[in-house]
Amino acid sequence: MNQPPVRYELIKTCAQTGARRGRLHTPHGTVETPCFMAVGTQATVKAMTPRDLEEVGAGIVLANTYHLHLRPGHELVRELGGLHEFSQWHGPMLTDSGGFQVFSLASMNKITEEGVEFSSHIDGHKMFFTPELVMEIEQALGADIAMAFDECAPAHCDRSYTIAAMNRTHRWAERCKKSHTRPDQALFGIIQGGMYADLRIESAKTLTDMDFPGYGIGGLSVGEPKPVMYEMLEALMPHMPADKPHYLMGVGSPDCLIEGSMRGIDMFDCVLQTRSARNGLAFTFDGKKMLRNAEFAHDTRPIDESCDCYACRNFSRAYIRHLIKAGEILAAQLITMHNLRFTYRLMEGIRRAIEEDRLLDYRNELVLRGSLEW
Repeated sequence: MNQPPVRYELIKTCAQTGARRGRLHTPHGTVETPCFMAVGTQATVKAMTPRDLEEVGAGIVLANTYHLHLRPGHELVRELGGLHEFSQWHGPMLTDSGGFQVFSLASMNKITEEGVEFSSHIDGHKMFFTPELVMEIEQALGADIAMAFDECAPAHCDRSYTIAAMNRTHRWAERCKKSHTRPDQALFGIIQGGMYADLRIESAKTLTDMDFPGYGIGGLSVGEPKPVMYEMLEALMPHMPADKPHYLMGVGSPDCLIEGSMRGIDMFDCVLQTRSARNGLAFTFDGKKMLRNAEFAHDTRPIDESCDCYACRNFSRAYIRHLIKAGEILAAQLITMHNLRFTYRLMEGIRRAIEEDRLLDYRNELVLRGSLEW
């Protein structure tokens, strides 16, 4: 029997929390999990080269179907060898379906059973996304993992709307599966259901019956309090297949990375690390540092004295603050390197703590240090 293109291997379950330590095997390499995926919306992680990503410890990178369809166009990416060759990132990659962008970034949406009509955020021209078109785009882009097209319902919509969006997501998942034919790419389904635990469970059961090789959890971290998100995960996890990866979409603050891991999540992604860097905000194990602030004008220490990234090995807080105040691009580059390296070190610590059956203890140690304040 042929191996699937993407396969999850469960290595260890933490006795303290039930967190999972695993490996995600893909055509472009193996990813240690739980993992964080840096977001490369336009086929690039902002301010980072592929060489930089390798140095900070990136295992898998995410790109955005919606944005790459708009420019440069998926046919051009296919013509130029697919995302890996086009971007020169040769490690594992995942493309989201564009569903979140269609429903949150684009204006004047019109949702029908066939698909979604919306306006481009670039020039306003009308577009129409169907599950079949999204599969065509993602297969042309050629990432290791493609996500099904789903309807991401707003955080505070009522139950009837949430049910309608969830059921449409299920029907679109079936259409995506029928349209997806690329043998070297895995298609993941996306669980919806809003802030209703019973709907989350129903969605998980429906999609599990479709037998996807992995499952995204969408529609969380969209404005609800974090305790509500954790409640949804706790209700959902007993109904998630143990032999498939669990991907919490769009979540990546330090506290959510460890809390999500404790609740059985294997994969995370977020723009927070890179966006914060461009605003001068650095993550450290002693809490956040807004490096543009005057308190760092004479500070000769690195961003984080415990960090081994290029920025921390070579530059002071005072120098980086100078770059920020001078409007130099290098500031964003250095802080992005650091924030991603911080996050990968945090994930390394989470994996090690799971192996040692002490993830709860590790979380409590980080809380005392202020590492998880967000």
